[in-house]
Amino acid sequence: MSLIVAKFGGSSVASIDKIKHIAGRIKGMRDKGDDIVVVVSAMGDTTDELIELANLTGHDLCKREMDMLLATGEQQSAALLALTLNNFACSSISLTGWQAGIKSDDSHSKARITGIETGRIKNELKQGNVVIIAGFQGLSPQGDITTLGRGGSDTTAVALAACLDALRCMIFTDVEGVFTADPRIVKEAKKLPKISYEEMLEMASLGAGVLQPRAAEFAMLYNVDVEVLSSFSHNPGTIITEVANMENHRAVSGIAHDLNCARFALFDVPDQPGIAKTLFKTLAAENINVDIIIQSAMRDGRNDIAFTIEENELTRAIPVVEGLVKKICASGMTYGKDVAKVSIVGAGMQSNIGVAAAMFEALADEGINIHMISTSEIRVSCVIDECHINEAIKALHRKFELDKIE
Repeated sequence: MSLIVAKFGGSSVASIDKIKHIAGRIKGMRDKGDDIVVVVSAMGDTTDELIELANLTGHDLCKREMDMLLATGEQQSAALLALTLNNFACSSISLTGWQAGIKSDDSHSKARITGIETGRIKNELKQGNVVIIAGFQGLSPQGDITTLGRGGSDTTAVALAACLDALRCMIFTDVEGVFTADPRIVKEAKKLPKISYEEMLEMASLGAGVLQPRAAEFAMLYNVDVEVLSSFSHNPGTIITEVANMENHRAVSGIAHDLNCARFALFDVPDQPGIAKTLFKTLAAENINVDIIIQSAMRDGRNDIAFTIEENELTRAIPVVEGLVKKICASGMTYGKDVAKVSIVGAGMQSNIGVAAAMFEALADEGINIHMISTSEIRVSCVIDECHINEAIKALHRKFELDKIE
């Protein structure tokens, strides 16, 4: 008998009919003799609807109270699925994140899992129950409910799989796996049968929505095999695992893009020790994540610094950066949200020459200007005008012949 952790996203539990559908699938897995732990997201657009309700109360939304509110969405899904399974003669029990022993820090709305006490889950499994856990939530050291940020149910599932030593973590979603590009944009996009932890972590961090970045990080750190597959078909998905012989990999495995992108540019920043520390330490203290950073060459003892953040942090970041402009004696700043990031990812990039040049050539051939560039060993990212993002993705998919992946 093996233990399987299965996570079902919002689209998979969006209605009672869909809950009944996945309940049948879970019962089939249980009937094969496996122990099953299920993690669920909130139904459909429930989280967005709860946020809209909160906005009606006013502009000052306490993060602790928002966590109290948003955590109810996953609890609803878990209870409805447990009721359905019990009516299917499949013994089950639903647990909140804290009932399941999930501990977190106290960073409300963006909490990180610090540990899982698995005693309650193991006891329920011994009693023959399918254990259904509300994802996206934990308990702080102060005993408060916390949420793990958007996509946090993925992280819940992978963390549980690691702590329970599960055979596999299955992430059920509305797509059949990880594709070479967004199939809604590139109709020739191909499903990848297998992808490395490193590639998946890069793609998730760069905007590929099939897996939350922290979930990919957990999988890599604890060597958890993850399969991303569809709730609505029985076709095999994409296996995320440790892949040997990286030199035999394609130079580029996929194209990722991110529309949640905004940029700042600070002008005539004094070229002195400690300026960058002041700038980015202040942003970090405000919990504003900075992505790409570019500094120009020095001229007359000054330079320009540009960086990107998430677009949904822009309103909060503007007054912070305005204060920093005065503090570091820069001459001024600009900001905008009319940009997007497109990236190529591939483990084989390390052993193939000219990959970045080929990317730049593909964008140039389409007349697309590059504002910022960032690289790692297996990734090249470019910030471009948002209006060109679809044509950029299609051009790069053609350039690296990703439609020929088998």
